Amino acid sequence: MSEKHQPSTQPDATEGAQDQPEALIAALVEIERHVGQSGWDQPARLFALVRTADLVAAEPHLADQLTVTSEDALSSIEQEDFRDGEDLMTTLAQIGWSESVHGCALALERTFLPAGLEDQIPANPDEAARFVAKHPQRQDVRVVVGSLRDGSSHGLARLVSEPDELLGGTQLVPALASALARTLA
Repeated sequence: MSEKHQPSTQPDATEGAQDQPEALIAALVEIERHVGQSGWDQPARLFALVRTADLVAAEPHLADQLTVTSEDALSSIEQEDFRDGEDLMTTLAQIGWSESVHGCALALERTFLPAGLEDQIPANPDEAARFVAKHPQRQDVRVVVGSLRDGSSHGLARLVSEPDELLGGTQLVPALASALARTLA
């Protein structure tokens, strides 16, 4: 089930550890906003999620640059050398994080067709990609999915056709959330 999120959602400074999903959602909203500033047609982008308190303790000079510094807040650190390669799931299966990383998130764009058109898509992967890319009913979407070490995950989505609407849910892209969770194991 998806729900709408306001892009300005931020965790409250009084939230406790049980509110990790709220901290995750706030981090994902910030990532989506950051990625969105560069427009569309971007490659996949990977982020480490660290506890903001730990980041400030290790790098005090960063405190002035952070928008949220509550104890349970999460900060994202883009992995600028990330390349998703030929197969995103294979690439993710090769990633592992240090214990200092509390979670991770991935932002990526995809094109999809509405339900009911599956039987028209060619079986050949290259032909299928061309078919979807040229179809008049295609939808372009940016998703940002994150997983934490405690097993929680969440996803956000923005359609290019609905730029002011941010959708989200825990089961938005479950296979991607699971693949991200495995990188934390």
